[in-house]
Amino acid sequence: MGVNGTLLAVDAGNSKTDAAVLAPDGTVLGSARGGGFQPPVVGVAEAVDRLAEIVGRAAADASVPTSFAHVTACLANADLPVEEAALERELLGRGWSASVRVHNDTFAILRAGIDEPRGVAVVCGAGVNCVGMTPDGRTARFPAIGKISGDWGGGGGLSEEALWFAARAEDGRGEPTELARALPAHFGLESMYGLIEALHLERIPQARRHELAPVLFRVAAEGDPVALGLVHRMAEEVVALSAVALRRLGLLDEEAPVVLGGSVLAARHPQLEERIRELLAARAPKAVVRFVTAPPVLGAGLLALDEWGGAEPGSAERLRGQYPH
Repeated sequence: MGVNGTLLAVDAGNSKTDAAVLAPDGTVLGSARGGGFQPPVVGVAEAVDRLAEIVGRAAADASVPTSFAHVTACLANADLPVEEAALERELLGRGWSASVRVHNDTFAILRAGIDEPRGVAVVCGAGVNCVGMTPDGRTARFPAIGKISGDWGGGGGLSEEALWFAARAEDGRGEPTELARALPAHFGLESMYGLIEALHLERIPQARRHELAPVLFRVAAEGDPVALGLVHRMAEEVVALSAVALRRLGLLDEEAPVVLGGSVLAARHPQLEERIRELLAARAPKAVVRFVTAPPVLGAGLLALDEWGGAEPGSAERLRGQYPH
């Protein structure tokens, strides 16, 4: 048991990391925020070193040592069970606790959006991922590492598809679409050729391509058939992931939450949301759609309370009451 019986909850995404120290009754004793968690870029040891600095600040904020009864870490880039296991060993080696659980960060978003550990979440941000869980510990998940694992969409994928259709529309290989004008105009350019050149020569940084996803949704809302087709395909992917995860967990034929999160879904684009609801009603009619707005670190904290045997009655409700919804 940790020196003070406290729990550590971590949500570490690609762009930011939140750590929270919890009392057994669910009270947040201290917290800290830092940069993203990117083992593929800096290596596992360096990524955990950076995480350790954030954990140290959270412990200092709580006035406790970095020794906890249990640690739950929901980490970006922990896409495969073998990666979770490697990160778990690395965290155990830091001596924060003898009890450590590592999850993909999508599980934090799922748990933040449900009242008990039962349901499915689809997260559509830069990429797309889906996970599910049941109270008996069963999970459903996908590798979610890109095209090689069958994935399509997310903000990054939609931007690439929009560029592809716009380029072909301008040079005559594809059908006309307003995207051919709207995408370059977003960057103050007059043609797709000019945008292609700027992207290829990196006058426009790779990181700015994600800005094109909102342009795609705007053009779709104006009725452009090509753009609307891409939005509808994104809805089909979200529903396919949801239905498969629900089926794997035996939840397809009973009322169960489907939590939608990430920047693309949280924006509540009407054409996307309406199509998701329509398709879900056909494939999983008992699914209950929810949008998660609570911070994912809440989900990590709830998972910590779920996993640790010493949480006090009402602790989950107390923890949830400390985070905005």
